[in-house]
Amino acid sequence: MQIYEGKASFKGIAIGKIAELKQASAVVRRVHVDDVEAEIARYQAAKEQAAAELMALKEKAEKEVGEAQAEIFEVHAMFLDDFDDSVENIIREQSVNAEYAVAATGDNTAEMLAAMDDNPYMQARQTDVKDVANRVIRDMNGGSQDSGTFTEQVILVANDLAPSETVQLDKSKVLAFVTREGSTNSHTAILARTMNIPALCQTPVPEDAEGKMGIVDGFAGVVYVDPDEETMTKYRNLQKEEEEKAELLREYKGKETVTKSGRKIKLYANIGGIGDLNFVKENDAAGIGLFRSEFLYLENSDFPTEEEQFKAYKTVVEMMAGKEVVVRTLDIGADKQIDYFKLDKEENPALGYRAIRICLTREEIFRTQLRALYRASAFGHLDIMFPMITSVWEVERAKKIAEEVRAELTAQNVPFKEVPLGIMIETPAAVLIADELAELVDFFSIGTNDLTQYTLAIDRQNQHLDRFFDAHHPAVLRAIKMTIEAGHRHNTWVGICGELGADQELTEKFVEWGIDELSMSPGSILPVRKIICEMD
Repeated sequence: MQIYEGKASFKGIAIGKIAELKQASAVVRRVHVDDVEAEIARYQAAKEQAAAELMALKEKAEKEVGEAQAEIFEVHAMFLDDFDDSVENIIREQSVNAEYAVAATGDNTAEMLAAMDDNPYMQARQTDVKDVANRVIRDMNGGSQDSGTFTEQVILVANDLAPSETVQLDKSKVLAFVTREGSTNSHTAILARTMNIPALCQTPVPEDAEGKMGIVDGFAGVVYVDPDEETMTKYRNLQKEEEEKAELLREYKGKETVTKSGRKIKLYANIGGIGDLNFVKENDAAGIGLFRSEFLYLENSDFPTEEEQFKAYKTVVEMMAGKEVVVRTLDIGADKQIDYFKLDKEENPALGYRAIRICLTREEIFRTQLRALYRASAFGHLDIMFPMITSVWEVERAKKIAEEVRAELTAQNVPFKEVPLGIMIETPAAVLIADELAELVDFFSIGTNDLTQYTLAIDRQNQHLDRFFDAHHPAVLRAIKMTIEAGHRHNTWVGICGELGADQELTEKFVEWGIDELSMSPGSILPVRKIICEMD
């Protein structure tokens, strides 16, 4: 038995034969040409064909994984356009064949991206560039891309997988895929998570593993080749446990989350991005209680545009088909740092320049996000939630900016709906003035992770303080109860979107206190629903 460690792109367990993806490589030779204009014409014709193929792939991906994830093929088309100057210059200046010029341009661009050590997102784009270059070269030579078809279910192994290759795979035949290169930040990894296929990258599985039995452990980031019987038994048992969990899912899927006495609770899901929507649907969430919008910023190398954000929010509300979607506005800072925000180094970042404090001092960022959110509201049920509130004036200012954005959209004849506005209750200050705050908003969502941190004066990122970090501390629980009571005094509904929302030891207590909504990771929804449904 051989064991190979890598990085997990998507969790899960797969057992089956290993198959190597036979990727056709474009063999390119440097050839002198006399008619450079004819070569440029050949390149342009191949480029047009490649652009048409990319749009076809985009349409296929939109049907399978959603509009936002399919946009990678628009990125490929942009790379295609960026090739022009370099390719034509190489052909003219060196009097060489178009294939060589395209290959050189692709290699040069990939090397430039690989050198961007301070930007993992752009580093991950080098695979995309090479995929675009190879596509054009194949089209010039009348070739076709291997679609990765197999006669049986397999664990797929490759040096790397371009997004176009991932989309074209017959997913019914792929148990998992493992790449020797690649990045967890790549679009291929994002697509894999959306497709619900266990995946590892940077895993040195040798080519001679072809045809051998394998196990992919997407939780530990390990691949076993030729596993012994003890290991096989262990993982078969783990798969059986997963099947038992699935049985629980089937039993409670489609049921209302309501106690025996008729008390209904909204059981929502927390998501970090569009790729999590499959889990939301699989686990039958009644809505989304926390959409962490900062994922759009964390994945980008620059501030996402209004249009980019609009498309992402629109995709989520459309796919949720009228169910409530609560989007938390930008929560950058503290442990979530982004280089292009150029935030100063702080001694106590958790107590510093973050979340609403950034939005209210860099209003152009905030207004762009609000415009995108309001535009997306026209396509479903969307709520907006402001994080890290500590005072009344912050809420009043945020609402004023939202009002100004609505006025701009109205003047421009841009459609939008009335959007409920809420706030995160995650500081002791917010708890103590909850009555005043409740008069200004439509709902509260209690962020128990930060509320615990600030109530106990403990840095939740400091591993040396784990024994002191007690989310069940009486002060934390009392703060939650006080918030629920204050919200209800002013007809403001109250939810919990922190880790305690999924804490099954506290579920009954929260329901007894009158909580209206619990939001959690999708996988926790059905076990919590079971507890609530069994309550009197």
